[in-house]
Amino acid sequence: MWRRAATAALSLGVGAGAVAVASSEDPAATLKVCTHLPPRLLRDSVTAATIAFDYKWSLWGLEPGTPAWQSAKHDTHLRSANRLQELCFRNGGIYIKLGQHIAQLVRTWPLEYVVPEEYVQTMRESMLKRCPVSSYEEVRQVFAKDLGESPETVFAEFDPVPLASASLAQVHAARTHDGQKVAVKVQHDHLTDTSVVDIATVDLLVNALHYIFPTFDYRWLVDEVRESAPKELDFLNEAKNSEKCLDNFRRLSPHIAGSIYAPKVYWNLSTSRILTMEFMDAKEVTDVHGIKAIGIHPVDVSNLVSKAFAEMIFKHGFVHCDPHAANMMVRPMPQDSRKSFGWKRPQLVLLDHGLYKELDYTTRISYASLWKALVFADEKAIKENSVKLGAGEDLHALFAGVLTMRPWQRVIDPSLDHLVLDRKNTDYSELQNYASLYFSEISELLRRLPRVILLMLKTNDCLRAVNHALVGGTSLESFMIIGRVSSEAVLDAKRMSQRSFLNRLMIWMDEVTLEARFFSLKLMLCFMQLRKLLPS
Repeated sequence: MWRRAATAALSLGVGAGAVAVASSEDPAATLKVCTHLPPRLLRDSVTAATIAFDYKWSLWGLEPGTPAWQSAKHDTHLRSANRLQELCFRNGGIYIKLGQHIAQLVRTWPLEYVVPEEYVQTMRESMLKRCPVSSYEEVRQVFAKDLGESPETVFAEFDPVPLASASLAQVHAARTHDGQKVAVKVQHDHLTDTSVVDIATVDLLVNALHYIFPTFDYRWLVDEVRESAPKELDFLNEAKNSEKCLDNFRRLSPHIAGSIYAPKVYWNLSTSRILTMEFMDAKEVTDVHGIKAIGIHPVDVSNLVSKAFAEMIFKHGFVHCDPHAANMMVRPMPQDSRKSFGWKRPQLVLLDHGLYKELDYTTRISYASLWKALVFADEKAIKENSVKLGAGEDLHALFAGVLTMRPWQRVIDPSLDHLVLDRKNTDYSELQNYASLYFSEISELLRRLPRVILLMLKTNDCLRAVNHALVGGTSLESFMIIGRVSSEAVLDAKRMSQRSFLNRLMIWMDEVTLEARFFSLKLMLCFMQLRKLLPS
């Protein structure tokens, strides 16, 4: 009976595939999809079933909390994490992108402690480093389909060995016929064709795991990938994002527009799968030794990164949501002879503009108001704006802790450095305890928050990692920058909504008060820094 059922299912699948190929406008692409679907679906099903069986079998009959149970759970977590990792690498494409999302999300408190440590370490050690590399013949095929010519014809020089490779594409060095050195981003072949299949099968896997383990609900992450993947696979959309980003700085943040840069796009040499950009001679943002070697102070870079993203989040509402170290570079300001205490002024170069998120006006102002309240330890405003963003009155304190990585009593502490976190101090241990004690509350908070705010959590944590590499932790200056930019955004919103003379006078008084407050904070900061320099 089982043999007959399997034969019937196989015949039905082959017949459906043949009909789809025959009726398709692009039979080759449809055949590719039909070829990819069965093995992916089979691997997903086997992996999900194996993980579920492993947990049920390995923990069967063991008393929760006992040493034997803890040991068995650790071993099962490790085996299952390796299985998921291997599944992502074997399927490739969107699977690796999803794995990278998880690898970056698990760095974010509280996910860092909600997700088992074995998964955290496995994802961190592999997903951001092992990426597929297309052969040069595959690169040539993409050029032939998109530009109708080979790379050697399109460019005067084209290095067949990629400079770097990521989950969706790889980058080659080249030189145009007029002598310009460029970086050419080439999408892995057939990725566009198989992405729909990949998302569908990932959705099936994640839903199956959620059914087996209801507390681990990553369906929102699949929804995010489903929405963002088509945009990230369209390199022309990425090019438009880069130009829109720079235009926003010129219009809305002219005071730092010259300090932000994105590589020039060669539109005549770009398609949806090939992106030709200006080649950037700059240092990776976390290369502290390299940054110092070109005469730039790492603290200045840290402050510039904080300013750039605070402006994007609180004023532009158009946010680069993948600001990890490989996507940001630093160079001295071009044609700039100005120096500060012997250091050159930095220019931040933003790369990989595929993943942007737009904050609607209400969400942007509520988020800015929340961060202003967090910086100034305003308990009432923290609660009010947390509720507006969906955390609810019962979870506003937890939301504040997630954003700042600080326990509630430190969040509302009026001291100047109340948000600065040193990973060596006892507060970090307290955060770990929070995550284990309030597991269900954290899960509920993540369920309530809008997806765009979850992406802001990821963005915040990427920025924390960059600042940690540059200055050894979260700096007081970065929180003062966040406080100033968020406060300015709130004042701008008030000016737009309040037209009467009396209201404008009150806004002017708020602005004067704010300036006085920041002036006193700067004095206190200078005093604290002076005390550190003096011998104890």
